[in-house]
Amino acid sequence: MSGQTRKVRIGSVTIGGGSSVAVQSMTTTDTKDIDATVAQIRALEEAGCDIVRVALYDEECAQAAAKIREQIRIPLVGDVHFSARIALDAIEAGIDKIRINPGNIGSAEDVSMVARAAKAAGIPLRVGSNSGSVPKGAGSGCDALVIGTLSNIEWLENAGFEDIVVSVKSSSVPECVQAARVLSRLRPYPLHLGVTEAGTYERAVIKSAAGIGALLLDGIGDTIRVSISGDPVREVHVGKALLESLGLREQTLEIISCPTCARCRSFDVEQLARQAETLAEMCEFPMRLAVMGCEVNGPGEARRADLGIAGGRGRVALFEDGRVTGTYSPDQAFAALAAAVKAFQDRRRQEVAGKSGGARKRTGGGALGSSRA
Repeated sequence: MSGQTRKVRIGSVTIGGGSSVAVQSMTTTDTKDIDATVAQIRALEEAGCDIVRVALYDEECAQAAAKIREQIRIPLVGDVHFSARIALDAIEAGIDKIRINPGNIGSAEDVSMVARAAKAAGIPLRVGSNSGSVPKGAGSGCDALVIGTLSNIEWLENAGFEDIVVSVKSSSVPECVQAARVLSRLRPYPLHLGVTEAGTYERAVIKSAAGIGALLLDGIGDTIRVSISGDPVREVHVGKALLESLGLREQTLEIISCPTCARCRSFDVEQLARQAETLAEMCEFPMRLAVMGCEVNGPGEARRADLGIAGGRGRVALFEDGRVTGTYSPDQAFAALAAAVKAFQDRRRQEVAGKSGGARKRTGGGALGSSRA
């Protein structure tokens, strides 16, 4: 996201230098189980994951990475600790990026060997610190994360390698945010964001939204991972939703709905809002949809949306482009809304087709004029 960071290419994805923020995740399958790992990565691809990481804990895993890479579309990152040999094998296998910890990969010569191999292959290396693995003597908290990460960066810079991606992670949201802000001022490398070990779904969503969201609003961050214990596909769904909520990724169907109060009476806003979420499947073009429960804020919010429902006294009003187009009983509301969404999408499709047709006609006319000349 930050225009101040360097551009780094990870397979087919470019990060840094103002590129779109990429969503990452990591497989939970055994990397040696190629079929299971490929199946999980394909599920992540389907969910919208941009970059995926696999744990390479021995040389057999590195060999499996080559076969996995052949069967997936998105860039594959190898997570390597304690062995420069595994990193070298993974690079030879055609991995798109390696995540290493120079502090535990071996000697300075081992780090240099990995850096030289990565440079020859044209792939980046990701380094950094998290709260569970900071160097001895680095202290604690934000300072330790920054000192540890700078030390990792210097290992690579001393080896003449600068195709670097950096991360600083902690299970503490304030530590994460503070360390990333400091590091973003000190080095120009793309920054991967995440609150590590964030916990199970509900807690992880809250901690990640707070930490990652705060940094992205500061203009800091080039890739993100929402760390959730369990199915990694949920990490991607939350990551995409976070970027959409910040305006950093286009949202096909944006739904706003009120928290409800006694004025809603018999109109079940939550049920209709949940039903409305299923309409995203028919949306090819972006639109904003409001589901509001009463006459206080409902009509105003519904008028600001492309489509909106506003409840009141046993009836609901359907708004399109700020105008009331019909009133319905609450049990008719979803059917009316679905029909209106379909009509909106059909109109947009026709408008785009008309513009494309006009462009083709104009281009054709220009070509004829040129041939006459």
